Amino acid sequence: MGAGGRMNDATTNENVLKRVPVKKPPFEISDLKKAIPQHCFKRDLSRSLYYLFGDIAICFTFYQLASNYIPLLPKPLAYIAWPIYWFCQGSSFMGIWSIGHDLGHHSFSDYQWLDDAIGFVVHSSFLTPYFSFKYSHRSHHAHTNSMEYDEVWIPKRKADTFYSEILNNPLGNLFMTFVRLLLSFPMYFTFNIHGRPYDGFVSHFYPQSPLFNDSERKLVWLSNAGMLVAIYALYQIAATTGATWLFCIYGAPLLVMNAHFIFFTFLHHSHPSLAHFDSREWDWLRGAMSTVDRDYGILNHVFHDVTCAHVLHHLISTIPHYHTVEATKAVKPILGDYYKYDDTPILKAFWRETKNCIYVEPDEGEEKSGVYWFRK
Repeated sequence: MGAGGRMNDATTNENVLKRVPVKKPPFEISDLKKAIPQHCFKRDLSRSLYYLFGDIAICFTFYQLASNYIPLLPKPLAYIAWPIYWFCQGSSFMGIWSIGHDLGHHSFSDYQWLDDAIGFVVHSSFLTPYFSFKYSHRSHHAHTNSMEYDEVWIPKRKADTFYSEILNNPLGNLFMTFVRLLLSFPMYFTFNIHGRPYDGFVSHFYPQSPLFNDSERKLVWLSNAGMLVAIYALYQIAATTGATWLFCIYGAPLLVMNAHFIFFTFLHHSHPSLAHFDSREWDWLRGAMSTVDRDYGILNHVFHDVTCAHVLHHLISTIPHYHTVEATKAVKPILGDYYKYDDTPILKAFWRETKNCIYVEPDEGEEKSGVYWFRK
C-alpha cells in the first residue's frame, strides 16, 4: 500500500458513502494550524530540489531505456514494451507536473521568484500554461465546492438533460469516461470545459479572458510564449527524428499524464458523500473540506501524495508535499467526521463516481437549503 494506505484505517463500503456533515464545524482553520507540527510549514529548498531532480532522473532513465532498447526488441515484444513505457513515463511526467503545481502554490522554496521561474519551465515542458493555471487554480482553492464561483469540476444540475438523461446510462458513462481521460486536459485550458461559466470567451490562453484580472494579463502572455517555445522545440525534434518517434517517446506519455490528471482531480471532487453549496450556505472552510483522500498505492509516492493528502492541501496549500501526510495525521482527530477518506480501489471508485455523480440537487423537501448532493 502507498502512503494513503498507511495513513488511514480500512473503511467499509457503508462508511465510505456516509455523508460528511454540512453544518458549520466546531473548529476554525487556526485550530487545525495549531495541531500541525511547526516543521511541516517550513519549505526546504534543498529537499524540494532533491525531489525535482530525482523525478527528472527517473524520467531520463525511462527515456534512455525506451529509446535505446525497445527498438531492438522483436515486434511482438515491442508492442508490449511501448505501452508499459508510456504508462511509466506518463506517471513520471505526472510526478514532475505535480511539483510544478506545488511551485504555483509557493510551497517549493521561500523565494517566490524562484518558484515561478522553475514552475514556468516545468509546466511549459508539459504544454501547460504556468501562470494562467496558477491564477485559475488559486480561484479554485478560494471557492472550492461553491456552485457559483468554483473554477473547475462544476457539477451539472438535473435541468441539464444532456447529462441527467441522455448520458445517464452505461453507454453514456463510457463515452464520458473516454472524453474525460483523453480530451478534458487540453479542452479545459483551451475552452474551459468543466469550468465555471462566464460571460464572453474563456480560455487559459486568452489574456483578456474573465479568468484573469488586469494585473495578471502580462504573465498570461508569458505563459503563452513558454508554450510556443515548447511547441517549436517539439516541432524541431519531430523534423529531426520523425513524428512517430516523438509520439512514442513524448506524445503518448503526455496523454497518459493528462489522463492521470483528469482521473485523480475528478476523484478528488466527485464523491456521493460530499456536498456542494450555493451562496446561501457556502463558506471557505466547509468548501475546502469537501474533498476526499484516496489510496493509489505506489502512485501516491510517484504523485507526491497529492492523491492521499488532498484534503490537507485544500486547507493549507503552502505546506510542502513531503509534509502533507504528517500534517494530515495531525489534523484528522480535529476534523473527525468532516474528514473523508475512501479506500475503495481507484478503478472501481472511478466507475462508481462516473455512474453516481451525474448531477447535483438538494434533498427532497430542502430545495431552499443551499446544500446540493450528487444524484444519478
